[in-house]
Amino acid sequence: MTSKKETVITIYGIKNCNTMKKALTYLDERQIVYQFHDYKKQGIDQAHLQAWCQEHGWENVLNKAGTTFKKLPDEHKQELTEEKAIALMIAQPSMIKRPVLDLGNKTVLGFKPEEYDQVLV
Repeated sequence: MTSKKETVITIYGIKNCNTMKKALTYLDERQIVYQFHDYKKQGIDQAHLQAWCQEHGWENVLNKAGTTFKKLPDEHKQELTEEKAIALMIAQPSMIKRPVLDLGNKTVLGFKPEEYDQVLV
């Protein structure tokens, strides 16, 4: 089975994340070709984060539920703006919601099998 899109899919995340493992297993089981970008090892640039924030809103891209965000000093968490959130995510990529599935013409945040079914198969 191939994806609807002929462009190469890129999935962004962190290798040892359980949600990432589920998403990668989903793609592998359906033989969907993808590239994996580990933003903990490879980093992430401001342009990607700005595009994701424009598409989804920075509040959705920033993973406030994760331990990395929760461990931040309170002064870093207060009065957050998109600009501050992007700077935090560049400095600490584990604060980015994962996975980010880049389909070329749009992205999908997080992993829900039913949502992947709609956009991939």
